[in-house]
Amino acid sequence: MLPLLRRVPRALGSAAAVLRSAPAPPPRPLLQPAPRPCVRPFGSLRVRAGLLRSRGPCGCGCGCGALHTQGDKAFVEFLSDEIKEERKIQKHKSLPKMSGGWELEVNGTEAKLVRRVAGEKVTVTFNTNNSIPPTFDGEEEPSQGQKAEEQEPELKSTPNFVVEVIKDGGKKALVLDCHYPEDEVGQEEEEESDIFSIREVSFQAVGESEWKDTNYTLNTDSLDWALYDHLMDFLADRGVDNTFADELVELSTALEHREYIAFLEDLQGFVKTQ
Repeated sequence: MLPLLRRVPRALGSAAAVLRSAPAPPPRPLLQPAPRPCVRPFGSLRVRAGLLRSRGPCGCGCGCGALHTQGDKAFVEFLSDEIKEERKIQKHKSLPKMSGGWELEVNGTEAKLVRRVAGEKVTVTFNTNNSIPPTFDGEEEPSQGQKAEEQEPELKSTPNFVVEVIKDGGKKALVLDCHYPEDEVGQEEEEESDIFSIREVSFQAVGESEWKDTNYTLNTDSLDWALYDHLMDFLADRGVDNTFADELVELSTALEHREYIAFLEDLQGFVKTQ
């Protein structure tokens, strides 16, 4: 800057001297930032840039400073209709009962069935998350005169489940990891066919909350069929048979549907209050 100042004419130089001699203006007060809009982190990428630049109260006049958009309003209305429809088709207003004296414990999406049989404790644990098989569009051609809602297949929850058998006073638990093969669910032609299968078998220490990979695990893919049949009979003698598996599907479906409706209600309240 010094070389440029040297080229300034003397008249400008004298004027600059006068300005330098004048008292300095009082410092400008700091501006208080306006409240930032409440934007959901996981939805911020979908919000328009103009909305992200907005400051101050929302456009609806409530003065809350939160973000309200026409999209949010339409979203809330859609969720309201969806909740009403899901409640209409809800098959079980209360959870179905399991036969065989099973006691049910529910913790969120995880459920536990407990039964005691002649000195043994049998526990079946399953989780309804990701338990509904995917549906593929176009698998069945709609029949003429059939309504759209009648064409939709009934959704069923077929969760993986773990059976744990503990002898009274025992230090080890026999643990069997079971699942529903997709080609067996809903098939009624062969009454003797098992609708669930054993995938893995292992012994775990009683009281351990997690399956230890250091313990030997038997995979049934290459298992002798006679040994596999004895394992299935072992489960059936303790109440885990086809009847149990059918009732478990009904129970899991009711639990999953209840959680889905609760999720829609929470989502509606979240969007409405933001």
